[in-house]
Amino acid sequence: MAMPSSPEHPLPVRTVARAIGDWVGRLGRVWIDGQVTEISRRPGAATVFVTLRDPAADVSLRLTCPRPVCDAVLPPLADGARVVVWAKPDFYLARGTLTLTAYEFRPVGVGELLARLERLKQMLAVEGLFAAERKRPLPFLPDTVGLVCGRGSAAERDVCEHARRRWPAVRFAIRAVAVQGPTAVGQVTAALCELDLDPAVEVIVIARGGGSVEDLLPFSDESLCRAVAACRTPVVSAVGHEPDTPLLDLVADLRASTPTDAGRRVVPDVAEQAAGVDAARQRLRRRLHQRLEAEAAGLAALRTRPVLAAPESEVDRRAEDVRAARERTRRCVRGRVETATAELAHTRARVAALSPAATLERGYAVVQRLDGAVLRRYVEVTVGGEISVRLSAGRLDAVVSGRSPR
Repeated sequence: MAMPSSPEHPLPVRTVARAIGDWVGRLGRVWIDGQVTEISRRPGAATVFVTLRDPAADVSLRLTCPRPVCDAVLPPLADGARVVVWAKPDFYLARGTLTLTAYEFRPVGVGELLARLERLKQMLAVEGLFAAERKRPLPFLPDTVGLVCGRGSAAERDVCEHARRRWPAVRFAIRAVAVQGPTAVGQVTAALCELDLDPAVEVIVIARGGGSVEDLLPFSDESLCRAVAACRTPVVSAVGHEPDTPLLDLVADLRASTPTDAGRRVVPDVAEQAAGVDAARQRLRRRLHQRLEAEAAGLAALRTRPVLAAPESEVDRRAEDVRAARERTRRCVRGRVETATAELAHTRARVAALSPAATLERGYAVVQRLDGAVLRRYVEVTVGGEISVRLSAGRLDAVVSGRSPR
């Protein structure tokens, strides 16, 4: 809880310092992972002063330890060594400073570092940061290449010289940063984000020469890997030599085995492109000549055909075909007319044979009542009834005087 105070009743410095010391003392002894950046061994002094820095951030703490504790570390402590320290924080009231008293140092060997990197690698792989489908292709001819490298380093020279040798017009946006040590991660990440925000930069190269596992640790840092994965601009990793594989190589869109290889892969070779254009022009020219020769041969073949060599012969042949068609049409029409005439005469004969008039001509008559009904039986008329008799020529009106079934 906050201690009560006011402008009229302020707290003494000793009270505040004592409260801070009490709060710091509650932390107790803790294990701390860091990198040794400074060791001060004063002659005859029983205490050794050590500065311990965070490997991935610009944060450091001051440690004090008895000389026997420091001398017992094997291999001996040196600047840049990665260690795990068992220490207790103390607040020095007289000066108002925070220090840590170290009770044990444990050097972190290469095996432990590699084991940590393997665990981080598995975690990032599960999250999909190494997936092939998220990697973007490099632009064919970038306008500006962003380069993150050491100040005046051979990596910068290798990338720039080999890229300009292939494409002299290429431009570079160079960000010189620390590529090893405790400040490397922060500076590389800041330079990467700055280049990613530049719309003129179309590809970013992170380059560094080879080195030991400890020297390349910044390029396996989790925060840097996540920053590369979040970039909108394609990133090329050119860290170390062929056997070196920091985690940055797996997250980047393209891994170059060396900075020299990166210079060759970010831009095309102007000589190769010119040769490719010349080869394409030659293929196009040959194809065009072949097409023209084929069309000329086809035209010559058409000109040798009779229809073009003597067009009138084709007209005469077509005229003869027309005359033959007309004659066939005439014969066909004449035949159809004769056939229709014969069929009509035959039909007329059959109609005449079936006509009642022909029957009447042979002496038969048609007897009808006055209402027009034809009489077929004698009972259909009464004696004294009037009837009409139709003959082959004319009609008779009669009165029935009698009737009989025979």
